[in-house]
This record gives sequence, C-alpha cells and structure tokens, in this order.
Amino acid sequence: MNILYDERVDGVLPKVDRGELLKQLRTALPDLEILHTTEQLKPYECDGLSAYRVVPMLVLLPEHLEQVQTILKLCHALQVPVVARGAGTGLSGGALPLEQGILLVMARFNRIIEINPEGRFARVQPGVRNLAISQAAAPYQLYYAPDPSSQIACSIGGNVAENAGGVHCLKYGLTVHNLLKVEILTADGEHLTLGSDALDAPGFDLLALFTGSEGMLGIVTEVTVKLLPKPQAARVLLASFDSVELAGRAVADIIAAGIIPGGLEMMDNLSLRAAEDFIHAGYPTDAAAMLLCELDGVEADVHEDCERVEQVLKRAGATRVRLARDEAERVRFWAGRKNAFPAVGRISPDYYCMDGTIPRRELPAVLRGIDELSTQFGLRVANVFHAGDGNMHPLILFDANQPGELERAEALGARILELCVAVGGSITGEHGVGREKINQMCAQFSSDEITLFHAVKAAFDPAGLLNPGKNIPTLHRCAEFGSMHIHQGKLPFPELERF
Repeated sequence: MNILYDERVDGVLPKVDRGELLKQLRTALPDLEILHTTEQLKPYECDGLSAYRVVPMLVLLPEHLEQVQTILKLCHALQVPVVARGAGTGLSGGALPLEQGILLVMARFNRIIEINPEGRFARVQPGVRNLAISQAAAPYQLYYAPDPSSQIACSIGGNVAENAGGVHCLKYGLTVHNLLKVEILTADGEHLTLGSDALDAPGFDLLALFTGSEGMLGIVTEVTVKLLPKPQAARVLLASFDSVELAGRAVADIIAAGIIPGGLEMMDNLSLRAAEDFIHAGYPTDAAAMLLCELDGVEADVHEDCERVEQVLKRAGATRVRLARDEAERVRFWAGRKNAFPAVGRISPDYYCMDGTIPRRELPAVLRGIDELSTQFGLRVANVFHAGDGNMHPLILFDANQPGELERAEALGARILELCVAVGGSITGEHGVGREKINQMCAQFSSDEITLFHAVKAAFDPAGLLNPGKNIPTLHRCAEFGSMHIHQGKLPFPELERF
C-alpha cells in the first residue's frame, strides 16, 4: 500500500542504536518486560487494519506508572519514537509500530479504580475493556454509553485516542461527550490532568482537544468516564426497504419528526445477508436495505415513540416494520449488526473497512455514488451505517491474492472518502486517520489548517516523538498527493517539513 511507510517521517529522526537502548532500559527498569526477539515482536506488527504491517524495534509491557514515566524520559533523552498501543483493535493503522521506535503497550493497566454511583462516574486505567465498565456499573443500574462494535475487546485508552463512538452515539454521544477527566504523561514524562471531576473546568478545553488525537499528544494513564442510568425500557423496530435510497430518506424523516432514537442503524442487502447467515438474527434477507431503530427511556414515552416511528417508516416506503417481540429478540437484532464486520469476513477472502461521515440528507446520493464507484472499480461493497449520525462503514470486498485487487480496494476507498468530503462530510467518524487516511487529510483540509495541526502537535511534543507519521500529513505529502490548494503550486510553510 502506498501509505504503509512514510520515509520523510522516519528520515528526519536519528537512527536508534537498538542495543544501547535495550541496555539502558534494562539498567533503568530491571523489572520491565521487554519483547525483542522476532518471534515475540511479530504479533505486534499491525492493529485491526491488518493490511499494514511493520515489525517494531522493541515492545515494552509496563505495569506501573513510574515505569511509563521512566520509559518516556529515556526515549525523550535518546530521541526514540514511541507508539502507544492498547488492545490493538483500531481500524486505521493508528497503532502501527515503527521499525526505528518502541511500541508502548498499555494493556496491563487494566484496573477499575473506582465506581462512584452517587457521582455517576468511574475511574479506570487505560487498558480496561469498554464493556467491562458497564459490567462493573451494572449492580448500580448504571452503564457507560459509548459502545463500539468491538466493545468486548477494545480498551478505553484506545477509545479516547480515537474518540470512538458506537451504535448508540446518536443519542448519547461519542467518547468525548462521556468523559470528565483524563490523566496523561507527555512525551518527556510530565504528568498532566485534562478536565476535572466537575462538569466544566476553567481555561481551554484541552480534554476535547486531546480526545481523538491518536496518541500524538500524550500517553493516557487514567480516565474518568460518566455513567448513565440504564433506561427503564428499550424497544427495537426493524424496517425493510426495497432500495437503499428509500432507507436513507427514512433516516432523515425520523430525525425531522423530532425523534432522537437511542440507535439508528442501516445495512444493505449484502451486509444483512452476511450477518443473518452468521448470527441468525431474523433479518429479512430479501430486503434491499434494513433499518434498526431503538427507542429507549420511560416506558410510556417509548411506547408512544415506537408508534410514531412505525408511521414515519411506513410513509417513507418501508415494506415491513417489525417490533422486537422481547428482550431476547432485541439483543439478537443488535448482535447481527455488531457482528456485521466479521460476518462479511466470512464471504470474502479480505475486506477493507472504510469510515466516513456525511450529512444525513446526503445519504441517498452518497449511496448511489458508492454503487457507481463499486461498478467502476469492479469490487463489491457491503454498506453498514450508523445512519442516524451519518457515520458510514463501507466494506470493500477483495482478494489480496489476486494481483492488483489490494491496490484497487485502496483506490476505491480513497474515492469514497473524497465523496464524503465533497458533500460536506468528513473522512472519519470514529476510526481515526492513522496511516490509512493520511492522504485524504490533504483533500479535507487546507495548508493553513494543516499548519495549525502541526503547531498543536509541537506544543505538546516539540521533538515529534509520539506516534510520528500518523494523523497529520506533511505539506510535502499533500503537494505530491495533489488534493490541497497549494499557493501558486508552492509549499507556503517549508519550515514545517521537519515534522
């Protein structure tokens, strides 16, 4: 892939003496577990986006905060790049390691420090699994709202790094909307607290700035999340449509009716058939598209909202609308949606998962555009959406063993993301930029905006040692990519090329 390795990024960093670094780490931290053989390092060569692979120079597995501080101070002194990693479930290459850098794995920081039912918050270490927070809060009838499809495995530190969402983010927000405070260590090991235990804090909103920064500004060491009361009732409606365009319009109609569902998801025929074969959720395999709409809250309100949404769906052209009979069927409906990605993996040797966001009103047009691009590139696309907030996940099916198919899949994905930008959307909604979308950053942002991003990065990490080569492209890259409006064809800020 053409964005696997950015020579410019690694080229400006000094070569690391691996033997000397290993010696100093063992001297400073004799109890630290260090992986250094080829067999030990190989499992860490990629994250969930496994098409990109780089074997790290060393993998470090700290268990205590003091170890992380010492590691960062030593790496800062020796100018060694550091890439942080949690559970490794990311889908944009954000935790892809560097050949000339260490991989700092925070998975052993997996303790739930406090569940506070009176204050409705939880303090957790970054390696705690997303779902484990809700499980720990369940005895108090509380839960943590963001629920990525990988919630059974993904860690909260990674959720903060990518600003993860989930099927219920339409009503309850992304990770950034469900945080109170984050404790971090900077590139040189300095401790900082972003946010506070209160609902607001004076000064700049550095917590919001940090959330979604993909490990480029600091290392998460503790997270305080908000907990919400479990809804009294939750019901799911399943609606079938004869076309994806009709389903897309129905999404806008529901929101226009003044109803904010707990979750509003869409799947096309290819994805829902794959999910049905895998999970047996009871999906209508003859439908061109399907909507799942969950209403939650007080029992009386949920009952009324279900009736209203059913009428909206029928007016929008739904051929059939079903209400989940009971809690077991509701869970099955959601299990099918949350297992859509692995289900599609059963019908294709490989797939490339995209992540873009568009205005809801543009759903029908973008779906038509994806269909046209699919035909043009000769690759099938299974569409799965967080339809309520316009966050789409086209899954491009291909076979990496067939010459040229991997490159075609990447090119098709790039065109889909550029289509999202063209209609006023974004190249990512929750997976992040990482290495995967770094070229498309040039399509979305101007040189002035990218300059500002580099300035923010430099304020936290002047030496550029934290997760270099991710998220923010160099202006030189954008000039080569050809999607940025460069002034008179020249780079306006050549001094930024050192980043």
